[in-house]
Amino acid sequence: MYLTRTPRILHALYPGAVWNMPGPEKDLFLTFDDGPIPEVTPWVLDTLATYQAKATFFCIGRNCEAHPSILARIRADGHAVGNHTWDHPRGWRTADRCYFRNVLQFQAITRSDLFRPPYGSLKWSQFLVLKKRFKVVLWDVLSRDYDVHVTGETCLSNVIEGVRPGSIVVFHDSLKAEERLRHALPATLAHFSALGYRFKALGA
Repeated sequence: MYLTRTPRILHALYPGAVWNMPGPEKDLFLTFDDGPIPEVTPWVLDTLATYQAKATFFCIGRNCEAHPSILARIRADGHAVGNHTWDHPRGWRTADRCYFRNVLQFQAITRSDLFRPPYGSLKWSQFLVLKKRFKVVLWDVLSRDYDVHVTGETCLSNVIEGVRPGSIVVFHDSLKAEERLRHALPATLAHFSALGYRFKALGA
């Protein structure tokens, strides 16, 4: 079962984590996990540029090492970069010391004060340590673009129905999500632009 809009009661699981950015303005915070990769990320950047939209990319360290020019473009285009670990381990299944080493290996490639755990999965002991060094960023709207059992239109509906001013929305610039992302992202940008939303990077 997937909850496309995170219930507020779940926010208590990780007190101090960033789930959304509420405020009086129509601001929307699009985030992209698991890149950068040449097959998808440059298209995402081109699409965002069409709407003068800024976003946050929670990157995997080994992808940054393999594609430094794409990482450089993300930054040059004015987007934020966050730590999504070196190679995407699941916190619940990983010993703390190994998990922290994985996170710090990313920092050697590109320093960031933003961290998002893969799968949103962290042990309490991991969270207590990481929140001292990072802003641990989760989300309140999940597009489900990674789910091969849904359509791009369903992903779009998940976002449209879930967004409130200040929402943090999860997309993925990955091969697995590509088909659904290529439908949902342009439509999301068009829909919320027409409603007067601004697309901002976290920390901007």
